[in-house]
This record gives sequence, structure tokens and C-alpha cells, in this order.
Amino acid sequence: MGNIAFVNENKTVVAADGANLREKAIQNGVDIYTLGGKLMNCGGYGQCGTCIVEIVEGMENLSPKTDFEQRKLKKKPESYRLACQTMVNGPVSVKTKPK
Repeated sequence: MGNIAFVNENKTVVAADGANLREKAIQNGVDIYTLGGKLMNCGGYGQCGTCIVEIVEGMENLSPKTDFEQRKLKKKPESYRLACQTMVNGPVSVKTKPK
């Protein structure tokens, strides 16, 4: 069990091991999408790449990057993840809508 700290929103939520980062954000009223993402997101199926978040702390407590993430984020910093593809297995700090 771990907490997810959403840095920009100053909000911490409790997550069971294996919880999906995108689902926990939505369940707790945390907006992870930019305007384009709101209009064109795939609903969490890992196909659009619009739910990008930056992991500030706790990268070791997340599931490994999927093949889709590897391709979609190859020109982004290593700390970027797709929330819909990320499972949380311990405490983590997240920045939504990284620049």
C-alpha cells in the first residue's frame, strides 16, 4: 500500500498495491489531461499518449515501462510516464501536466 502525492494539486491519495495511476487520479478529482488530452484521450487504453505525468519521487515503486511507453516517451525525460500504463506499488510523488 502506498500514497500517491499529486504535487501540483497538493493532494495525497491512498492506493492499494497494483493500483492504476490514471484511475486513482480520476477517482480523486485530479485532472491529468491538458486541453488536447481532454478532447482526444483514449479512455485509458494506452493508445493516445495524452496522460503524461512526471514522477518526482518513487520511480522504483512503479511498474516497468510498457513497450508503448518506451516508444511514445523516447524523446521525453526518463521521469515521464503514461498514467494509464503505470501501476503503483508504493509511495510516489507525481507532477501532472509536465511542460
